[in-house]
Amino acid sequence: MLSQLLSGNFTIQTIIAEILAVLVIIFLILPFHEWAHAQTAYLLGDKGIKQRGRLSLNPLSHIDPVGALAMLFIGFGWAKPVPVDARYFKNPKVGMAITAFMGPVANLIAALAGLFVFHTLWCIVPTFFTAGGFGSYVLAFLQFYIIVNVNLAVFNLLPIPPLDGSKILFVFLPDKAVMFFYRYQMFFMIGLIVLLWAGPLSYVLTFLSRGALYGIYQFSTLPFRLFGQSTVPFNAIF
Repeated sequence: MLSQLLSGNFTIQTIIAEILAVLVIIFLILPFHEWAHAQTAYLLGDKGIKQRGRLSLNPLSHIDPVGALAMLFIGFGWAKPVPVDARYFKNPKVGMAITAFMGPVANLIAALAGLFVFHTLWCIVPTFFTAGGFGSYVLAFLQFYIIVNVNLAVFNLLPIPPLDGSKILFVFLPDKAVMFFYRYQMFFMIGLIVLLWAGPLSYVLTFLSRGALYGIYQFSTLPFRLFGQSTVPFNAIF
């Protein structure tokens, strides 16, 4: 979003829609992501997570001020990580992997919900998004909201500490390797940021996110096609 403002590549319509989408993501989706971690850990045996105040959808329990500002200005941010005690899991590695995986799943569910709203509006009022006015704002909102959720899911699934994907990777690594990654995860995170800013990782993420977005789109059309409803082609939306 900040790059759009600096380059002048924006309209009042897109800025308003994207700001609203970012606020929804900060106050609803990021807390939903962290709640998914907390709820999964709780169900797997970490009952103490309730006392830590994270078994809640209350945004105040999850919002990280820096992460929220980053989301607002650059369209990519984070919430406070959920502290999980893997000692309560029957299998700590597998339990942590499942707990980590459910965060990105929450983002994909949120993206899917946005697509269902889009298809439903299209089926009820086919000209809703093409007639201009309020419909164009809703379209811009849904596009940005869906794309950011998919991007967050894909990014978090990267097998790089401390991202969620690293916990999944740890299932397949010996304990010594896992301890090594935990010990130096800050350096891995710095390297990740450098790779993002340098460009190479951004291209990979764009490719992966595009593929994930297409898959989620195809899945979202299934119930509508089942009832003989037409849907908008993927390239017409994204």
